[in-house]
Amino acid sequence: MTQAPPPPLTPAQKGWALGAAVLFLIAVTFAGFALSARVLVPFAIGWIALQIFGYVGALKFAGGDFAHPLFKSQVMLHIVGLGLLILAVTRATS
Repeated sequence: MTQAPPPPLTPAQKGWALGAAVLFLIAVTFAGFALSARVLVPFAIGWIALQIFGYVGALKFAGGDFAHPLFKSQVMLHIVGLGLLILAVTRATS
């Protein structure tokens, strides 16, 4: 049997999915830096794990909708985490 293709994503869904992807790429980049510099390694690895489990779990409960409030809250949560990381790095270097 052939299944019907999924409906196209709305602009809001594309925006939230792009935000999640950018945050994930920032986390992977930071993990590479952390592993090479041997600094904040547990945070870097944990942040990637939290993103994977958080995004997958949110999408599962949201029925695959990237614009669902649960998925949006996951993205905002990781934006706050990125802000705290930036704050910690700026405080440590000044």
